[in-house]
Amino acid sequence: MLAREKTEGLVIRQADFSESSRVVTFFTRDFGKISVLAKGAKRLKGAFEAGLDLLTRCQIVFLHKSTNSLDILTEAKLVSRFRANSRDVNVHYAGLYVAELLNSCSEQFDPDPTWYDAAVITLDRLQQGSDYRIEVLRFELLTLQVLGLLPEFEHCQCGQPVGDDQQQWSVWIQQGVLLCPQCRRTESSNRPLTGAVLTLLRDIVETPYDQELTRCLQDTHRKVVRPLVTALISQVLDHRPRMLSYLQL
Repeated sequence: MLAREKTEGLVIRQADFSESSRVVTFFTRDFGKISVLAKGAKRLKGAFEAGLDLLTRCQIVFLHKSTNSLDILTEAKLVSRFRANSRDVNVHYAGLYVAELLNSCSEQFDPDPTWYDAAVITLDRLQQGSDYRIEVLRFELLTLQVLGLLPEFEHCQCGQPVGDDQQQWSVWIQQGVLLCPQCRRTESSNRPLTGAVLTLLRDIVETPYDQELTRCLQDTHRKVVRPLVTALISQVLDHRPRMLSYLQL
């Protein structure tokens, strides 16, 4: 029995299946990550035309099978295409990083509309010329939050709250928890976090995703935050994300 399903999705991965067909992975709003067989997708005048390029946003119809075999894509109508208008190649790599996180951190048929909407907003902002560094950081933090692996930046696991003083806090990467100086462990992040940095991270997380941030990321803060977030994401994936080798963050 085949169920005909309709949804909106982003193309996050493609793989050749035959001389004329591809397996296309979408991150969809209603079904999460799905992999579908797009028959004839490699033909110049195929049924899907140019609607299946990486990072395109499409309205799709697919036949969902009850078995473990691939679902079948029957329609794909282009909604928008990611175009990095900036001359900075990092904008293009940032888009690919969004796709990598969606693909690597999600499970098949595990929907999260908030995560999907955030990805769409991030790609739109990248195309509009927003600072790719802050957009990447924001999406990484949201990804960790969706997965339930974002540390609380408000207090230590012992209960001590973060203040405005110059105490040096740290994050226990393996456990994803914030530690005060008294609870610090040898496994903690190497670069200390001040109350100002933790307040910045908290503001980024708490600002609704459809709103622009009112604070910028200073270089002094970025040099501390960047290694921390990379370590947290790498801990989730059990390896360093591939696109971070290309991005200048």
